[in-house]
Formats: sequence, structure tokens, C-alpha cells
Amino acid sequence: MDVSQYLDIFLDETKEHLQSLSDQIMQLESDSEDMNTINEIFRAAHSLKGMAGTMGYKRMQNLTHDMENVFSEVRNGNLKVQPAMIDVLFACLDALDEYTQNIQNTADEGTNDNEPLIKRLNDLLQGGNDSAPAEQKKETKAEAPASSDSGSGAEKWNDIHLDDAQIHVIQEARKQGMECFGINVVVQDSCLLKAARAFLVFKAIEEKGEIIVSNPSAQDVEDERFDKDFTLLVVSTSSLDDLIKAAQNVSEIAAVTGAVIDLEKTKDYKPKEEAPAAGPGPASAAAPAASAAAKNTADKKPAENKQVVKRTVRVDIEKLDVLMNLVSELIIAKNSLVSATGQVQAGAGVGEHIEYLERVTTSLHESVMKVRMVPIESVVNKFPRMIRDLSKKLDKKMELYMTGEGTELDRTVVDEIGDPLMHLLRNSADHGLESAEVRAQRGKPPVGSIFLDAYQDGNNVVIEVRDDGNGIDTEAVKAKALERGVITPDQAAVMTDKEIIDLLFLPSFSTAKQVTDVSGRGVGLDVVKSKIESLSGEVEVKSQLGVGSTWTIRLPLTLAIIQSLMVNVGGEKYAISLGSIQSLESIAPSEVKLVQNKEVIYLRGAVLPLIRMDQVLDVKSIRGPEEEITVVIVKKGDKMAGLVIDELLGQLEIVIKPLGKYIKQCKFISGATILGDGEVALILDTNALI
Repeated sequence: MDVSQYLDIFLDETKEHLQSLSDQIMQLESDSEDMNTINEIFRAAHSLKGMAGTMGYKRMQNLTHDMENVFSEVRNGNLKVQPAMIDVLFACLDALDEYTQNIQNTADEGTNDNEPLIKRLNDLLQGGNDSAPAEQKKETKAEAPASSDSGSGAEKWNDIHLDDAQIHVIQEARKQGMECFGINVVVQDSCLLKAARAFLVFKAIEEKGEIIVSNPSAQDVEDERFDKDFTLLVVSTSSLDDLIKAAQNVSEIAAVTGAVIDLEKTKDYKPKEEAPAAGPGPASAAAPAASAAAKNTADKKPAENKQVVKRTVRVDIEKLDVLMNLVSELIIAKNSLVSATGQVQAGAGVGEHIEYLERVTTSLHESVMKVRMVPIESVVNKFPRMIRDLSKKLDKKMELYMTGEGTELDRTVVDEIGDPLMHLLRNSADHGLESAEVRAQRGKPPVGSIFLDAYQDGNNVVIEVRDDGNGIDTEAVKAKALERGVITPDQAAVMTDKEIIDLLFLPSFSTAKQVTDVSGRGVGLDVVKSKIESLSGEVEVKSQLGVGSTWTIRLPLTLAIIQSLMVNVGGEKYAISLGSIQSLESIAPSEVKLVQNKEVIYLRGAVLPLIRMDQVLDVKSIRGPEEEITVVIVKKGDKMAGLVIDELLGQLEIVIKPLGKYIKQCKFISGATILGDGEVALILDTNALI
């Protein structure tokens, strides 16, 4: 069987199971007696084992099989959860993640058998905490299937309770020459997909008779909630040998035993006068009646397709990109129609049709955007495990507190944001939080706190990473910058704390006294900044020495289509994102003042710097010096500035087209858009301008 067609599904589901395992093992570390968590871990390991075995990844299958064995013992109360077990389990997750990465890159799991890990898992099994020696437990476990194979399973159908309707079905079937049989089926220990094998057994037997009862219930068998065997009561015209052979023909079945059921000797049998009377009708109807009653009273047979709880569909991101591009082109076409109707006298109905088209395209755009939006939870879920490992590695007590994991961002942004966030968290753990001794001297709790908060702010998503650690020592940063010749002594004398902190974002700038594999490797914050800016975002930091630091990342909700304000500067059209605009002002030239040789205006209690766009863009303004100036007030975080433009043209929904690497030096232009008349307008990056 060629399983390569299922590789993408396998990888997606494996990653989900690994994340689930990581979360559950973290939970288990804080509450080692929680049986729900233990059961979840057992099920996830079991599912991974089955998936890996089906795909032919034997090493992955062996490792998860041993993990499953450990948790089987924990579930049965033979093993207690200890810190050493948690460490081994996390090491197993790392090994499984390595297999997954190899499979993703090469479709092969690699050659690492992880024998030391498997030995550690087996050592855990050998060191059970109950009084029985591990060898004795192993013998007991090995004997159970053997005794079933030898025929003790024949007793199991006598334990099945029958209700009146089921007894009536058997009696009516006997009148038609049928017999009732008890069948016990034992699956092999090495069987990976027990439910699938059980389904095939059910199917094989139902071709020769009717299943009256299943023990465990068919639903439990379907959900693999059974150990090694299950028992069926069957009415059939076939012989017992035929039924047993039909079940034995299914692969991975260890043993099938059976016997004829003596109804009068069953514990639920009632004397004839108490048994429900047969309904009216010819005797020939008894067999169909038996069949119908069997269908009603027996559990549903197992099926390979379980009921879907969430109605979701996995869609390749490239397909969504194509859909988004088509929506973009539709919006450009709509803008062209709007532009054309403004130039010619259109009929009364055309305007209404265009308004309708505008509503449809806007709704379509919003719908496609919602499809592309995913919670950042998929990125941040791995961080609690990372902080736990760093706590042990750095010998510092620390806790991570997260809020807003459900905040949604464009899938493209979410895929790229993981590494910058990881570096900021590692930075907080290594550089930010002090040692236990220093924290005690400062009167801080012994356990350091790191916070990861996400929330939506207008058309942006804000992600904050903060800690209650040492904060940034600006004097140390300044000294390092002077030592490396980044700044001159004269510059250092007049630099503000913020300007000093901004030096940390320079390439290869690090204040770490010792290079470690956690942080301080000379790369990091500059990469964080460039990555965030490549996503049209920004990163800021606020710090107070001895109190802590806050790193703030601000990202746009989407990178494709935005609402913008179109403006004219020097006869050229430019677009400004509405998300960054605070207000529009008309200012008299006399209200413009100079502070430190820079133009500012005083507006509602705040002094705002002015940026004359004709000078920035190197074009000649079409306004005279005595005319009132039009100012667009824009905001970046807690900073504001006024962009001086010549003319307002109105609001427009625009499609952002990247300019490519050839024009990347022009920082204050974030892209371009195609207008309705086919003209290209540049999009101003207000963050860069500020």
C-alpha cells in the first residue's frame, strides 16, 4: 500500500499529538495524580504509535510503544509519576519531534534508534513502585492472552447479560433452524489498529449471521476501549467452525474460540410462560424479525470513520493565497468600475449595481481574511515547555503566564512570528531574571515571572513579553557601545535612555559577559527587529532598572488588503493606512513653531513634530506658503506626528503589492497599489516616517 499520499495528514496530526503530549505532560508535572491527564497522554501515545506503524516508521513506532507501556502501568497504579519520569518523557518528545522533522524534510524518519531513551523507559518499567517485582508483573501480563488462547475465553460469553428482547430474538431464530453461538476473539499483542481489526471481524461474522450482543459494547470496541479481546453472541445457520474460520481469516488475530449457547442455562433466562410472547404473523417472518430486533438491540458495529466533532477542512495555504489574489484582482476591477463611472455619465441603475458589487467584494474579502486568520495559540503553546527547560538549565525558578492565546493573526504572520517571540522569551529568562540570591536581596519572590500577553488594538495585534527581572542597565549598554566604537563619548553624553536601549537592536551587539547557547550569542535582537519589520510591524522596549522590561511587538492583522486614505503630494498620489491615522487637521502657517530647529505644532495639549512630505519625497508642493496646511496625524505606539500633505483625495480599499528587493532601501515606502484608472500609487509607511 502506498502511504505517501497520506504524508501531509500524518505530519499535521503528529504535530497536534506532540503539542497535546507536551501540554499534558506539563500538566502532569504539576498534578501527578490527575487520571484524566494520564489517560489523555496514554491515548495520544497510542494514536502516535498506530499512525507511525501504519506509515511504516518503525523507530517512531517503537519509541511511542514504550511510552504507551509506561503509561499503561501508571494507569493501572503500578507506577507512580516521578520527576525523573517527566524528564524522560520530555526527552522522548524531543526525539519524536526530531523524527517528525526528518520525515517532513526527507519523508524518512532517519537512522537514530534512540536506544538510550528506550532503555530509560524500560528502566522506569523495571522500577515499579508496587510490591510485586517487575519480572513477576511481566509474567502475569504475558499469561493473560495465553490463557484466553487456551480456551478460558470460553467462559466469557456466559458473563453477558441478556434482556427479554435479546432472549426473544434467539428463541425466534432457533425456530427457523438457526443456532446461537458465543465467539471470543483475541487480537495479537503487536496489533496497532485494534479497532480496525475488530471492524473486519464484525464484518466477516455478519456475512454469516447476525450479531446480537458485543461485550465490550460496539462503541467501546470502535474507540479501542478494550484490552486484547472482545466477545460476540451470534445467531446463524452456519456452523461454529465456519464462524471461527471467518474471524481467524482477519490478520493480526491471535485466537478465536467459541461454543454453542445453551439458552436455558444462561443466568438471564426465564421460564417459557414468563418470556414475552411472539407477535402475530406467519412463522416465516421470524428470521427477518430476529434480524430487525438484533439491529435494534445490538450495538452498532464499529466503523472506521468516527463522527466528526469539529466541521473543519485542512486547506493548503498556497490555495488560500491564490484565492486571496483573486479577491485582490476583484477589488482592483471594482475600483476601475468606480473610477470609470465617475468619468462618464452613467445610467441610474449602474451606480446601484456598483454599490452592490462593492458590498459583495468587501464581504468576500472579509470572509477570505477570516479563513486565513488563525489563533497565535499554535505558536505560543510550545513556550511553557521551553521555559520549564530553561528553568532547569539556568538553575533559576521561573513561571510563564500567558493571556490572549486566542488572538487571531493572518496565517502568514503567525508562521513567521515564532522565532522572534522565542528569542525575546529566552532573553527574559537568561538576561532579564536575576539569580535567586539577587532576587532575595531585592525583596522579590524567589520565582521569577515572565508574561506573554496578546490582544487586538484596532487593525493591529499587540504582543507583549515582559518580566519582573533586572531590567536593562543603560550604563552597561553605553559602556559596551563606547568600547566597540559604536558611539562617540560626545554622543554618549547626550543620549537618552531610549536611544541607548535602541542600540541593542544593532547587528551583533550583545552585553552578555559569557556566551551561552541560551542567548547572548551576538545575534538575536537585530534579527528580531528585521523580522518584525519585514511583516510591516514594529518592536519597542521599555525598561526600568531593578524592576523589569517590557518588549512590545505591534503587527498588522493582514498583509494583503487594507483601508487607506489617498492623498496628493506634489501632484503624486500616495496611500496611508487608516489604521495608523488618528485625525485630520487644518493648521494655519502661524501655528507652526520651531523646537531645536525642528517644526512642531501644539495640538490638544501635546507637542507633535511635523514631517513635510514634499521634502521627504523630494517633490514640489502645489500649495503656496501662505495657505493653510493639511496635516494627517499618525500614531506609532505612544508616539504621534503630523504628515503635511497637499490634498486629501478620499478613502479607498487598496491591495498591497510588494515592491520587491530592488527598492528595499526606501524604508518609508511599504509597497504599492494599482488604482482604478490603472495608475500605480505608493503606500507610505508611517512607522518608518515617525
